[in-house]
Amino acid sequence: MAPSARNFSFIAAPLLFGASTFFWTNGSYGITGGTLLALSMVPWILALCRVFGWLRAELPVYSSAGLFLAVWGAVSGACFGLADVFTTAFGIPHLIYLQVISEHSLAFDLLLFWPGPLFPLSLLVLSVILMRRRLLPAWPGVMLALGAVLFPLSRIARVEGVAHLADGLLALPFWYLGFAGRAIEPPVEPAIEPAVPAVELQDDAAG
Repeated sequence: MAPSARNFSFIAAPLLFGASTFFWTNGSYGITGGTLLALSMVPWILALCRVFGWLRAELPVYSSAGLFLAVWGAVSGACFGLADVFTTAFGIPHLIYLQVISEHSLAFDLLLFWPGPLFPLSLLVLSVILMRRRLLPAWPGVMLALGAVLFPLSRIARVEGVAHLADGLLALPFWYLGFAGRAIEPPVEPAIEPAVPAVELQDDAAG
C-alpha cells in the first residue's frame, strides 16, 4: 500500500468514527451514524495493521495475537453500526430487537458482545506498548489510553459529551502516528540476490 494511502487511513478512521456520534438519536446511531461507524472500521483496520506491523520484529507473538483481537473488535464495531442502520431503516422496535438477540444469543455474542470490548482494550494495551518502546511520546500515548478507557464508558452510558471527548482523545494520537509513521516504521532492507557459484560461471565459459 502506498504511504499516502496508509497515512489516509490514520486520518479517516477517527474522523468517520467521531462524526458518527454527532448523529446519535435517543442513544442510537440511526442510519447515518451507523453507516459512518461501520465505514470507519475499514480505515481503522488498515491503520491497526500498520501499527502492529511496527512491533512484529521485537514482539512477534503480541503483534499477531494483538492484531487478531483488535480486528475482531473492529468488526464488532461495524456490526454495531449496521445493527442500528437496519433496526432504524426497518422500524424494528427495541423490545423485538432484544427478543431476537435472546433467541440467537450465540450469534450476537460472537458478532457484538464478546468482541465489542476488544477494540478499546486493544488500543489501551497498544498505547502502553508504544510508549514503552518509545514509538509514541508520552502526551499522545496518555491521550490514547484515556480515550480507550472513556470510549466504552461513553457508549454504555450514552453521554454525548463524554463520547465526543473520547473520540477526540483517540483521534489526535492516531493523526500523530499517521504523520510520524515514516519515522517510526522500521526500514525495509533491500533484497539480496544470491551469488552465482563460480563453478557454474566456469562451466558456462567452457561451453
